[in-house]
Amino acid sequence: MKSDIILKIKKAGLSGRGGGCFPTAKKWEMVQSAKGGKKYVICNASEGEPGVNKDFYILNNFPNHVVNGMSIAMDFLGAEKGFIYINPEYHKKLQKSLKQAVGKAPIEIFKKADQAGYIGGEETSALNHIEGKKIEPRLRPPYPTSQGLWGSPTLINNVETFYNVSLVAAGEYEKKRFYTINGDCLWTGVYEYPENWTIEKILKETDNYPDFDFFVQSGGDGSGEVLGSTQLRRETSGSASITVYSVIKHNAENLIRNWLEFFLHESCGQCTPCREGTYRLRELLMEKETDWQMFSAILDNLSESSFCGLGCAAPIAVTSYVENVLSKLPDNKIKISPAKRKMICECFS
Repeated sequence: MKSDIILKIKKAGLSGRGGGCFPTAKKWEMVQSAKGGKKYVICNASEGEPGVNKDFYILNNFPNHVVNGMSIAMDFLGAEKGFIYINPEYHKKLQKSLKQAVGKAPIEIFKKADQAGYIGGEETSALNHIEGKKIEPRLRPPYPTSQGLWGSPTLINNVETFYNVSLVAAGEYEKKRFYTINGDCLWTGVYEYPENWTIEKILKETDNYPDFDFFVQSGGDGSGEVLGSTQLRRETSGSASITVYSVIKHNAENLIRNWLEFFLHESCGQCTPCREGTYRLRELLMEKETDWQMFSAILDNLSESSFCGLGCAAPIAVTSYVENVLSKLPDNKIKISPAKRKMICECFS
């Protein structure tokens, strides 16, 4: 019975693995109860966040599980068609195996355009892309669960979520998730461990816990939160990536510049705060003496007034780095003058 799978998903406590962590069963029920003659299912395999590689790993190793999870969702919803919305690099490498996994199922493999970038993975941008419209976020509400593809109720889940649904249906789900480990460590890659393991435990289990002064970024190398080495007894956030940074190796201003460049490059230009704000932030960093007070103010404005999650997430890495790392390390442990460090920290306090 169709009700059996939703009960199993609820019992398993499944939540989205794309970063939003929305309860899977609740989303499915929202699409099921939404009015509309046609319904669609989308597997979001765009994975554009730097430092996150788990979707590729899953699709490369378990394509049949992902397709099976989609088929279960389509059957539950009575959906007439599904889409695997996939990163162009992944499409190039995996299209053959995915076509074999899909077989005769009514699932289309839709390659995300090269120029779509990170914002092309935002769920409403993906809807626009599939419909042949400009690749940019939509105003919400309405949400895709009620008005998605061509105005019809649409379920959009991450690759790992559909993989987990397949395990739940087979009675094989063990409350694990995939973690991407990157950075200044020996054994980078994708690992599967219990979902409640802490960052510290994962790094130690994979023999990646450094013997030097370090900090980490959890949840992606663009929008992930930066944590000091004493803050790692917590679970990962977002897409469950962990990037290790050597304190002595990385210059503070270069790190801030790199995080900012990602958002500047990936801004779709639709809203003024993100388009102009990221550009102005780069201008400030290019000046001989950066106005850090102005820099901090513009970052705050981005988080409060941007149209979509890209601009809203822009301050996370910088502000958490200043709060959790830059303000706490001894002067001799970090590549920045004490006077400049004090100035930056005061502007972000």
